[in-house]
Amino acid sequence: MSSDLKRSIGLTRATAMVVGTIIGASIFVQPSLITSQVPSSAGVYLVWVLAGILTLFGALVAAELASAFPRTGGVYVFLKESYSSPVGFLWGWAMFWSMHSGIIAAIAVVFARYTAHFIPMNDIAIQAVAILGILLLSMVNYFGVRQGSTLQTAFTLGKIVAIVAIIIVGFTIGEPAGTIGSSITQPDPASTGSFTLSNLGLALVAGLFAFGGWHMVTYAAEETIRPERTIPRALLIGTLIVTACYLAMNAVYMHVLPLETVISSTRVAADAADAVLGRGGSSLMSALVIFSTFGALSGIILAGPRVYYSMARDGLIFSWMGAVHPRFKTPSKAIIAQAIWSSVLVATDTYEALFTRVVYTEWIFFAMMAAGLILLRQRPDYAPAYRIRGYPWIPGVFVLASSAIVLNQILSDPVESSFGLGLVLIGLPAYALWIRPSRSRRD
Repeated sequence: MSSDLKRSIGLTRATAMVVGTIIGASIFVQPSLITSQVPSSAGVYLVWVLAGILTLFGALVAAELASAFPRTGGVYVFLKESYSSPVGFLWGWAMFWSMHSGIIAAIAVVFARYTAHFIPMNDIAIQAVAILGILLLSMVNYFGVRQGSTLQTAFTLGKIVAIVAIIIVGFTIGEPAGTIGSSITQPDPASTGSFTLSNLGLALVAGLFAFGGWHMVTYAAEETIRPERTIPRALLIGTLIVTACYLAMNAVYMHVLPLETVISSTRVAADAADAVLGRGGSSLMSALVIFSTFGALSGIILAGPRVYYSMARDGLIFSWMGAVHPRFKTPSKAIIAQAIWSSVLVATDTYEALFTRVVYTEWIFFAMMAAGLILLRQRPDYAPAYRIRGYPWIPGVFVLASSAIVLNQILSDPVESSFGLGLVLIGLPAYALWIRPSRSRRD
């Protein structure tokens, strides 16, 4: 079926979507979770490097699949083509009801909470600001993918400039931890702390979640110029940029803060800014988090409706979700539906429970996506424009890593994990109930 969507996303905007979607709030808080598991400088760098490499492996898998199936929907299309429509449907089902809408709600609330640093608000006001942010960015994306991707590019460039500035200021002005005030001159004993393989695995999971969102650029393939070439390049360049930023930011944290502070801090970036700039540093960092989360939210809101649009074209959900605005050339009704449900999750304060219970299931689909590439390579009609050079090792390692994340979550919290998996599997009877009337009408 031909697409009514307009191609206007080039390499710069696609790369900005990769970088801007990944870099949200995690790099400003997640390092403490990782450092607590691997309390040594070497361990921290190892985790971030491994997380970056595994994310790159996943991006390369998605790049090859996007070059073979340059259609709107990304992971949904890959799973549908590799396996069957029910598998693709489950991905879209989980996206709309929990995973994607849940992360929109979660990031919007983070945005609102940091806004409260400057404008004191109660919980209801925070929810209202979060919903307002969702509706505003949904409106921008409603009016055109060019507007949405331009906004995403602007915010991405802004946050990269800010991160580079933090890195430069941190190393040029910030005094090394242990020399501040000349009261401590001995190296931090924790910098050589030991850790187990289990600790490394838990830290790696936290690191990989900080890289989340790398696959979303594939959702807008039919609005991308030469997607079979642009998307693979954007994934490669974007993942490398994010990895470099993450490593450098962690280097700054450990340069200006004692390792014990990095481990215990709930706002490590703000503490690092205070150490360098004084008490006003936390306000500056809060402003950066607001800017960063708003930019990430823009990209995530842009991406999701493209999946629902593709599912509607395939007859797997309501046909109105596949409507394209006659003037703006966007999946307008899918954008509205996503905005409404994400806002409901914020207003009812249910997003956190849903998201934390279901987010790990994303990695089940990622493992299946990489395994699907191996299956597709056996088919004579499979003809991607780009092929991974490290095949089959790269998809194989990614399958193992994704499976390990899922197994780790199930073993560490079997009750919550069962709830999350059950919520996703409810999609199977929903699929059967939806398809049965459709088949009857065709017969």
